[in-house]
Amino acid sequence: MTGDEEEWRRLDPRMAAANLRWLAVPLVPAAVGALWKGGRFDPEFLITLAILTAVFVLVTIADVVRCRSTRYRLTPDRVELRSGVFVRRVRSVPRERVRSVDLTAHPWHRVLGLSVVRIGTGASTGSGEDSELVLDAVSHAEAALLRRELWERRPGVAGGPSGGAGPAGSAGWPTRSGGPAGETAPTTWRGDGLLAGWDHRWLRYAPLSIWSLAWVGVLVGAAERAFRIFGVELWQSDFIAEAWRTFRSVPLWLGIAAVLAVVVVIGSLGSLAVTAETWWGYRLEREPDGTLRVRRGLLTTRSVSLEERRLRGVEFVEPLFLRWGRGARVNAVAVGLGANSDDERSKSDALLPPAPKAEAQRVVVEVLREAHPPTTVPLRPHPRAALGRRLRWVVWWTVPPVLVLAVLGLWLTPVLLHLAWITAVIVIPVGVAAAVDAARSLGHAIHGRYLVIRSGTAQRRTVALRRDGVIGWTVSRSVFQRRAGLITLVATTAAGPGSYAVRDVELGTGLAYAEQAVPGLLAPFVETRGREVVGAGR
Repeated sequence: MTGDEEEWRRLDPRMAAANLRWLAVPLVPAAVGALWKGGRFDPEFLITLAILTAVFVLVTIADVVRCRSTRYRLTPDRVELRSGVFVRRVRSVPRERVRSVDLTAHPWHRVLGLSVVRIGTGASTGSGEDSELVLDAVSHAEAALLRRELWERRPGVAGGPSGGAGPAGSAGWPTRSGGPAGETAPTTWRGDGLLAGWDHRWLRYAPLSIWSLAWVGVLVGAAERAFRIFGVELWQSDFIAEAWRTFRSVPLWLGIAAVLAVVVVIGSLGSLAVTAETWWGYRLEREPDGTLRVRRGLLTTRSVSLEERRLRGVEFVEPLFLRWGRGARVNAVAVGLGANSDDERSKSDALLPPAPKAEAQRVVVEVLREAHPPTTVPLRPHPRAALGRRLRWVVWWTVPPVLVLAVLGLWLTPVLLHLAWITAVIVIPVGVAAAVDAARSLGHAIHGRYLVIRSGTAQRRTVALRRDGVIGWTVSRSVFQRRAGLITLVATTAAGPGSYAVRDVELGTGLAYAEQAVPGLLAPFVETRGREVVGAGR
């Protein structure tokens, strides 16, 4: 069948019914408001309900029109999408540019048997619409068929080890990293099939996140706004008044401790709920054609497929609290995924949720098909000048505000004086500890086919990037770095966010590292003295 003869397909008309969420979501605060007022509805509530109903009708009509005007098809060489009513838009993407396939089903979609299909095209610039084709929505069966067709009918791509199409730059699957030529890695990989699966014990890592505290503010703010829409003033309720009287009746230290305990408990429960909803049923699989597939989700289910030949490495992430709990998570560094947010619910590069560090390292071995995880190799530490720079940042960002508070306290009110010394006692030691930890986290190494870079304190990230995936180097020096003899060396790649930085490394060490990682790439721009790299040329 030729491209012109390929049948155009439509979105599923049931998607319009998903707009019922516009009415369902406000029903909870509406019911609470009705009970609060003894079953009476004031005019403000009726007006709000009428507005929501009108929005539902308009959005439903718009979705029906969009559904009827949107067409898509798969030809042997391209993926095509037509959309728009008054302004027609046609997008056509070569099949070989498809980098990932993401199937997402929110609760309403699951009730209706629908899925949203996002086809990642690898574009790294422009809006999200330019980097992916979105089909919102098609039936579950159609989504699964699309995913299968996109991977099975790709022109010129053989699948899996049997087909000889390994990761880019290799003829077959890689040999043992760092070993003698021709020595293969121990056959301890699981091969095709399940690489990792959900363990409910991993939920203990959920509270070890900064979001554990942020969720309290999010939940309180959302509840207050929702109740206010229907005429209920949450802060004027008897419950809040009684809680305030209780707080004032106890010693201040006890009241603050009680509030902190409530915040921690609520935040932990919120983090547990979000982690369970996001990662329940998690499965990381390698399919026979070499595709890595991540499936996860309790209410909103998601399935992300990544072609293994696009993989350029992994990112081993250890947020501060999670690091204290000896946990970590793993992300993919792959062509076409781009830079993802830290929100686990929307990340498409996540390979493993927060889990024990040993399990995370095992997943690194499975994904990279290496004998040992590159993310565990000893790293070369950075000079003490890097620590000095971070300590100076602490002084710059903490001492002036404390001095300003102290001066204003002497001039205006003693309250600011107390605030100044409390800030100095708390913030400065915390800042110094963070600076020391950030300096200790810096490191770099070369391990077989990978260059390894580590940095960060609140989010410590260890990146294992394939050396053949580096397409350029950027060397930068600020005025203060030049005085300390330091540089920032940035490896440019087509994968992930596009670059990875080796921060505050000595000039000669950094240039030698770049030359060893990718021989010849930086050679025309450096000056050598004997065997030692001494600086950059013009």
